[in-house]
Amino acid sequence: MSFSKKYPRSLHAQVSLGTTSDDRFMPQGYVQAFAEMDHLILTEKLDGQNNCFNQYGLFARSHTSPTQHPWDKPLLNRWQLIKNDLKDLEIFGENMYGIHSIEYTQLESFFYVFGIRIDDYWLPWEEVEFYAALFDFPTVPQIEIQHPLKDYYNNHQKENDILEKWLTDNLGMTWEESVKTSGLLGGFDPNSDEACSEGFVIRNKNGFKTNEGILPTAHNEFDSIFKLVRASHVKTDVHWTKNWRKATLTDYSKYKWYGLGQ
Repeated sequence: MSFSKKYPRSLHAQVSLGTTSDDRFMPQGYVQAFAEMDHLILTEKLDGQNNCFNQYGLFARSHTSPTQHPWDKPLLNRWQLIKNDLKDLEIFGENMYGIHSIEYTQLESFFYVFGIRIDDYWLPWEEVEFYAALFDFPTVPQIEIQHPLKDYYNNHQKENDILEKWLTDNLGMTWEESVKTSGLLGGFDPNSDEACSEGFVIRNKNGFKTNEGILPTAHNEFDSIFKLVRASHVKTDVHWTKNWRKATLTDYSKYKWYGLGQ
């Protein structure tokens, strides 16, 4: 039995470095397609577990049955409190309770919302922020876009060069340099203590269906979202579940409904 559709596949930008053999890249023309969107949202990609709250339960990648992993306990506690208010909403976000390959020193919550779905429609970012606040969740860290992508696009340059220039101007450094910093939540590699962040996600600010038909992607692949991941991330993100450790919040009293002591 499936309680809902699992999270669709988000594709990597062609310049993304942290990919595996089964990852897929955005097709040619993706930068132009995004440049033609009215507004974009640029967020930091967090190193957590993709979880979904809906009226039927708390789900991880598979939506065939609710998740029961030990690192899901605080979110299961939270689901019990909000389940009757979710109705048709499916709230997707990063479960940060179990430390993966990046540890964070400035976590405000164990769950950061990055998308909300009703049927096959993904709500506009303003509505994502509204419902996240309504259910007392933060959204993933957002980076202000001071320079619109549409101002950079022209047919005489390679699209990946355009994308990298746009990112550099908005981040104040290349994106490869940026993922070697602690990002917006104090990320670091617990094995080396070196500052790091996972990458970035770019999405249409407006609402959209999983596949709008604007790019030649599969029906279960986003064509209004793409991501960039740091080069070393694949090497460090292995078997974290075997000896997992719980993360620490900056202020546990703010989210005491997780039902956990520090």
